[in-house]
Amino acid sequence: MRTRWRAGLAAVAVAFVLAGCSAAQEKGMSTADSAGSGPVPAAPPQQGSGKTGQEKVTAPQPGATDRKLARSARLELTATKVTDVVAQARGIAQGAGGYTGQESTGEELATLSLAVPADKLDGVLDQLSHLGSGLVKRELSTQDVTEQVIDVEARLATQRASVERIRALLARATSVSEIASVESELTSREATLESLQQQRNSLAGSVAMATVAMTIRNVAAPPPPAEDGSGFLGGLAGGWDAFLTFGGGLLTVLGAIAPFLLFLAPLGWLGWWLHRRRRVPAPEPSES
Repeated sequence: MRTRWRAGLAAVAVAFVLAGCSAAQEKGMSTADSAGSGPVPAAPPQQGSGKTGQEKVTAPQPGATDRKLARSARLELTATKVTDVVAQARGIAQGAGGYTGQESTGEELATLSLAVPADKLDGVLDQLSHLGSGLVKRELSTQDVTEQVIDVEARLATQRASVERIRALLARATSVSEIASVESELTSREATLESLQQQRNSLAGSVAMATVAMTIRNVAAPPPPAEDGSGFLGGLAGGWDAFLTFGGGLLTVLGAIAPFLLFLAPLGWLGWWLHRRRRVPAPEPSES
């Protein structure tokens, strides 16, 4: 009896074990299936990236650092010889690859305009500032014309397209009135296009070449330094200068009275002769 009871308990235990294993297997399979059908987890962020996926990286705009600058300068100098300084300034500008614009030169005052490459402006200003007797004023100004250049370029592109459209209309025109109307409009738009091209060229020239306006004024040369007049040599030099001064003054006086002496000398001699003749005593009568 005990053997049968033990065998029955063993069979029941084996049945429970098998049932538990089967349930655990089914649960694992269901969990795997649910995991496979669920959302895919997000990929981990890449190493070395300091920004999240929501942040946007703004690319630098083309030409953001390519600024268009128009530079100009003003110089005011003094010189003992204005014409010499003007010639030297002209040579400095030409040596830097520039040229001379308007110029007005006189003995007391000179004004001239120089155009030099913008990248050489600082060196040219340093050379010009050392000309003449002294520097009175130096001014440097810079104007950013980037927005103007961009605006003109955009208007040029639009105007070119407009001109091409008008030319296409002119090619399709059939009547005389249509041709005249389209040609008038084409002429107007081509004139606008040329004006925009001139503006672009002017802006490009102001960026490529810098202008220097110079004013040069004449000043008297400084007197030479006074020499030391002390000591024997100084006294000798002073006495010699005094002697020369006295001699020069005496000669000046003699030269001034010489014409009068030529006229008064004969008159004086004649008066002296008449006076002497009157004083000659008459001869005494002889005694008989």
